[in-house]
Amino acid sequence: MKSNSRVQSTNDCSTLSKVSAASLGYFEDEYQKNFVNRNCRRSPLIHRGYCVRSQAVTHCINEFIRDTQSCDHRQVVSLGCGFDSLFFRLRMQSESPLCVWEVDFPSVVKRKCLLIEQSGDLRDLLGSYVTPDGNGPLVLLSQGYKLLGVDLTEVSSLDAALNLAGLSWDCPTLVLGEVALCYMDPARSTALIGWAAERFRDSRFVLYEQSCPSDPFGRVMTSHFASLNSPLLSLSEFPHIQDQEQRFLHKGWKTCRALDMNEFCASCVPLPEVQRIHNLEPFDEFEELHLKCSHYFILVASQGFLAEHPCLCPVPERCTEFEMGPRPVPSGSLAAVPFPVPVTGLRRFGHRSCHMASHGVVTTGGFGEKDGRHQRLMDLHVLLRGGDGWDQEQTMEGWDGRLLHSLTPLSEGRGILALGGRFSPTRPAEGALILEHVAGGCTVKVTQMNLQPDIQRWRHTATEVDLSGHSYVFVFGGRSVSTLALQDSMFLCLEKMSWDQVEVSGCPPAARHSHSSCSWKGGAVISGGLLQSGLPSASIHLLMLRTPHFLWQQLETIPALTPRYSHSSHVLGEKLLLVGGIWVHCRSVPGVTVVDLNTGHSVEYEIDTSSLEWPLMVHGHSSVLLPEEEQLLLVGGGGTCFSFGTHLNSRPVLVQLPPAVRAAPTD
Repeated sequence: MKSNSRVQSTNDCSTLSKVSAASLGYFEDEYQKNFVNRNCRRSPLIHRGYCVRSQAVTHCINEFIRDTQSCDHRQVVSLGCGFDSLFFRLRMQSESPLCVWEVDFPSVVKRKCLLIEQSGDLRDLLGSYVTPDGNGPLVLLSQGYKLLGVDLTEVSSLDAALNLAGLSWDCPTLVLGEVALCYMDPARSTALIGWAAERFRDSRFVLYEQSCPSDPFGRVMTSHFASLNSPLLSLSEFPHIQDQEQRFLHKGWKTCRALDMNEFCASCVPLPEVQRIHNLEPFDEFEELHLKCSHYFILVASQGFLAEHPCLCPVPERCTEFEMGPRPVPSGSLAAVPFPVPVTGLRRFGHRSCHMASHGVVTTGGFGEKDGRHQRLMDLHVLLRGGDGWDQEQTMEGWDGRLLHSLTPLSEGRGILALGGRFSPTRPAEGALILEHVAGGCTVKVTQMNLQPDIQRWRHTATEVDLSGHSYVFVFGGRSVSTLALQDSMFLCLEKMSWDQVEVSGCPPAARHSHSSCSWKGGAVISGGLLQSGLPSASIHLLMLRTPHFLWQQLETIPALTPRYSHSSHVLGEKLLLVGGIWVHCRSVPGVTVVDLNTGHSVEYEIDTSSLEWPLMVHGHSSVLLPEEEQLLLVGGGGTCFSFGTHLNSRPVLVQLPPAVRAAPTD
């Protein structure tokens, strides 16, 4: 069938990615390269995705080996094995080798058998073997390795082939399904799960595949696989992790536990390994990695004596660091509608937007679409509002290509200050830019400034504050080429356009990047961000004016906020609005959170996207507060993830303000 051939083609792509990741040291696998005839360097994001997958499956296999160490014989049955090198890795690593049974489409395993026979290294590890003649399911048989060609949708054929090859049904067995069952009709894959529960008395089933198809990223993911004619069929009936757990329990498995890959990474990967991976190559796609990991899970179901042993156990030093919380209960929804007029040039992410004069919005930089190509953008985009609404648009050259910078409107007509940013994860932007609106049109004048020392950072914030009659731009956090998360702060005196030493007392926020900051009562409000640990923060810190210095205070929120980063924020009156971003600690999508800056009380709102024809990405975006219209203008958003390609919001979106802040006075 054509659909089966497309599913099989995912094996070839996956194998190339594994070889690329292994060649850079993300995991040890010197055997996978024998199953490809060319090299292909993948992106750091793809490397990390396959690294997480390898870590999870290896963790589960090691737990199985640990829990069966007193057994004389044990085995692994890999369903939909593709060109995985599992047997050869186990052959070298395990003191007591497991017998590995691999099953896939006949055409796949025949190709795999041929590649094994062509490799001297693999043949040596295999030892003596036979390749039965004929068209039967037995393709390659050795003492510790069996390769079978069977369509997994035919459970009776699978059972017969394993029986014919001499499988022991009574010994401890690990059944492994890595991104294989998801392509099968749900009824047939569920029957396969039930068959395994019935046939293997003391066994574990390890499943790695996708979940959460209905949120914005999930829609991009499922659309990608559908476009490859390899739809994720299991998601129609088992969209969430809890559905998968119940599926296994209903089919006879005694225990079942599943973690999404963010949970797994935060609890089961030792900190030294986290740091080692970070140092392998430059990486700056945190949003897309977390989104990808929130849509994949590892599941372990057990029965027999294996059900008495815990699975997916956290490593000791991380057992209390991460806790998956419930979805925040929304108090209502906020309507999102497309921008009322067609707009070009705003399909981008990693950019910045802010008010320009009193009736315009300027957007700078980012990565997005231009002339049908995805690239770093070298332009500025201006929207102007007239008597009949938003009636002027202009895109102009003059931007230097930086992204993930800060954009700060300055008081007293000083223009807009652009600080920091990067051209690549190894090349920070140098100098500062002043943007000035030229009256009477959409033109923006850009002036280069040479501030010393240069801040050499990105994913930071820069906020105007006031102290003793002097105006400063307060720069906090971010990341640099050498430091994952920065904690230091800097003050740029606007009168002198030079850095000043300003006294700040109290306990500062922990080092972070991708946080947000707003001006408030002469000081600043710092919210969220991604910490040195790689996990988001839920904190809100206030830089309070206490003449002749500033004072850090932490605001306790009621209820506690869900940690987030890559969001935007605004202050309206005494209320802080947190807009969008990435949640790692719960399986839902952030909307708008309103926090009372005096009491700490917080209220959550969903964003109602039913009027939009595309999945709204509220990360990598920018937002502009429109208090007169009682709306938020969301500009851009999206990213480039894994093999799913670049996904960008089609056009700007207007979101109504929450009832609690409408008509509130502005500071």
